[in-house]
Amino acid sequence: LPRMHELSIVASLFEIMEKKALEKGSKKIVSVKLQIGKLSGVVPEFLFSAFEMYKKDTIARDAELEIEEVPLTIRCKTCGKTMTKKDFVFICQHCGSQDLETLSGTELVLEKMELDI
Repeated sequence: LPRMHELSIVASLFEIMEKKALEKGSKKIVSVKLQIGKLSGVVPEFLFSAFEMYKKDTIARDAELEIEEVPLTIRCKTCGKTMTKKDFVFICQHCGSQDLETLSGTELVLEKMELDI
């Protein structure tokens, strides 16, 4: 079962999607693609199940959801190296610095929405 966090995200997502669909004169959403960063705090499986639950009586009832996970990418401000992290240990693996900048991995983006017009 999805958590409240993912349910509220999906509720907001549906508000945006339905508004955009109506602006385009569409009565049906065919597919949705989201980008979810590893550090976004969102669990893709929970978001997927929340989407499936929420879509039932909406214009997205037959929509397919695609989730692209965005890796955590950081740049060291000390040595300038960029790295993709599989863990959440914020230490540069090249020089040991903790002065890091997050480049990607925190996003939650509605990347694409396909409509039937």
